[in-house]
Amino acid sequence: MISVADHVRTWAEIDLDAIRHNIGVVRRRIGSQAEILAVVKADAYGHGVAPVVRTLAAEASIFGVANLKEARDVAALGTGRDIMLLSACLPAERRDAVEEKFIVTVSGADEAAAFADCGPARINFKIDTGMGRIGCSADSALEALRAVRQMRNLEVHSISTHLPSADEDLVFTESQLEKFAAMTNQIREIFPAAKNHALNSAGILNHPVEPGEIVRPGLMLYGASPILSMQKELRPALTWKARVAMVRDVAKGASISYGRTFIAPERMRVAVLALGYADGFPRQVSGNGAAALLQRNHCPILGRVTMDQIVVDIAASPDVRPGDAATLVGNDGDQQITATELAARAGTIAWDIFTGIGQRVQRFHHDSAVN
Repeated sequence: MISVADHVRTWAEIDLDAIRHNIGVVRRRIGSQAEILAVVKADAYGHGVAPVVRTLAAEASIFGVANLKEARDVAALGTGRDIMLLSACLPAERRDAVEEKFIVTVSGADEAAAFADCGPARINFKIDTGMGRIGCSADSALEALRAVRQMRNLEVHSISTHLPSADEDLVFTESQLEKFAAMTNQIREIFPAAKNHALNSAGILNHPVEPGEIVRPGLMLYGASPILSMQKELRPALTWKARVAMVRDVAKGASISYGRTFIAPERMRVAVLALGYADGFPRQVSGNGAAALLQRNHCPILGRVTMDQIVVDIAASPDVRPGDAATLVGNDGDQQITATELAARAGTIAWDIFTGIGQRVQRFHHDSAVN
């Protein structure tokens, strides 16, 4: 159990054993041969990059980040694992990324040449097979790679693509993977040592038969499944809590929060929780059936979420007192609110919930396997 000081208003508890369990699920699904590139960008999806990286280092051979600063933060942890920048480097970042020996992602021959000018570089050559973001057009990828082969100072570490709808459109994803597999067979004639990778979390869960040489789990490492039917295989790592700041009674007809969108239909007992949208709790859940857990009961959020406070109906838990802890994401006894459920109330996705948890929310890491 974690003991959190009474003065902490809102916090997140991260169970490192759950993260260890989740990367174990990845390993079981892909077999023993493929490498795991653990995606730890955005402060490990809001879970705290340093303890998460140390936990994953035993199984992951590569860490994936978004930018040079994140790469440096992971490198400073001294795990000895490779680090790949998954997004395009800015021109001003290229030389440092090469000199600091990170694997950089490129989308064409011109970009590869710019890295070659910076000194010996390892590149991940990305091919766009349907994401429409970065990546070389599939139609011109072979020509570009033949040009790359003529460049000095370049090692093609890997060839990759990205799956935009592995959790939604199985037919498109299968055709995308077939196209990529056909291309990588041709690419092996040019770069026989280059590894290939396409599977993100949804791909690992839905299409693990041919994982390639590398897989890139992200969301599933943190215990949220992009495939709802497979959530039971994973263990959510993060629990988000906040203190009750005040308990009060409101009269029938009283309005609650900005805009007076909630009018009490009768006399009500309510609690004010010490967090709001400035902490990352989504304002968009206002009026959409969201709740907090107090004393193992779902207590509906009333009116609009404000910057620093939210109001909940505690009719189901009338003994709540100031200083008690409410759960916004996670378990309270046999009751649960998942990040995916909260995201649905906000019209967004679990990735957004995790990465949106603000800096005012203190993180406390523990390991349930040893505590």
